[in-house]
Amino acid sequence: MNPILSAGLLIGVLCGIWTFVMGATGWYKDPVMYRMFFAVIAIEIGGLIWGLRRTAAEGRGYGSQVIAGTMMATVAGVVIICASLLFTTVVYRDYFAELEAMQVSLLQNQGASEAEIARQVSESRAANTPMGQAVSGFMGTLITGIVASAIIAIRVRSRHPIARPASGH
Repeated sequence: MNPILSAGLLIGVLCGIWTFVMGATGWYKDPVMYRMFFAVIAIEIGGLIWGLRRTAAEGRGYGSQVIAGTMMATVAGVVIICASLLFTTVVYRDYFAELEAMQVSLLQNQGASEAEIARQVSESRAANTPMGQAVSGFMGTLITGIVASAIIAIRVRSRHPIARPASGH
């Protein structure tokens, strides 16, 4: 399979699985454990390293490596959109209500006024939709992919230099 496609699918599937682990454990409702969701960044970086090593072996230059990593992130992002929509519309339909309850609880514990709580919850509701969440996941994956690929490609290229043909002089 093409290394760009295989790495993108791997990243997307593993991030989707991690999302469902967060759901199954209930960590997405826990103010402390909720941060564990950001393990998806490590998953993506690991997948990009694996994929970019494979594309480096094809002899790609730096710019081509960054483009390959961006394409991997795009493929992963499409899978993540699907996983996110499945998560929030089918499996965990109360996801947004539970997030809102956690937000209210946190704000109350911080001593926020009822008016301040109402304002913040109202602002959050605009982005807390299944498609809003899915698109945010896609954009986070894409931006992380571009930045990480630019950095990873430097390191991967230095470890896998392109073989130059000998000149005939």
